[in-house]
Amino acid sequence: MRYLTFALTKGRLAEKTLSLLERVGVTCEEMRDKDSRRLIFVNEEQKLRFFLAKGPDVPTYVEYGAADIGIVGKDTIMEENRKIFEVLDLGFGKCRMCVCGPESARQYLRHNQLIRVATKYPNIAKDYFYNRKNQTVELIKLNGSIELAPIVGLSEVIVDIVETGSTLRENGLSVLEEVCPLSARMVVNPVSMRMDNERITGLINALRGCLTDGAAN
Repeated sequence: MRYLTFALTKGRLAEKTLSLLERVGVTCEEMRDKDSRRLIFVNEEQKLRFFLAKGPDVPTYVEYGAADIGIVGKDTIMEENRKIFEVLDLGFGKCRMCVCGPESARQYLRHNQLIRVATKYPNIAKDYFYNRKNQTVELIKLNGSIELAPIVGLSEVIVDIVETGSTLRENGLSVLEEVCPLSARMVVNPVSMRMDNERITGLINALRGCLTDGAAN
């Protein structure tokens, strides 16, 4: 039997994913060792391999078959737009992708005016404004504190992830429109899905059952 390889997003998503997998009997003790310098973690008994990657890299590893299964945020799946199957909403890491800005910017959105939009997610922003709103905008890609852009006059609005909205409020900004809800998702390589259908489908069903039980309790 070949190894089934998982690519997990570093940080909180990996922690929650490991806890969820453990509930359906998928374990990897090596990954619980905080001092480990290993890049690949193996469960020989269950023929499983795990590695940690930055969020935007997870869909790439899965698309190219370096990982059979990936756990990553819906925002990353949308932004990267890789040829992968999204098979399960894991229900944690919940937040929203939103258009935010000062209250005065609401009129620009309502009247479809040409505005500048700062974002870490240019593909999501482009799809939202061009395809869903039919509004032409100038997109500005930023990597740091997006909230700064409308405050210093770089853009009228931003497209960014909102969890609690406290950073927005502290800086005189608010959610003007919601693009979509987000959460952690399981993605699968299409070839792996065919080759290892029984194992992967079994895992998906076990996780789905676990998530349903958790929601009921």
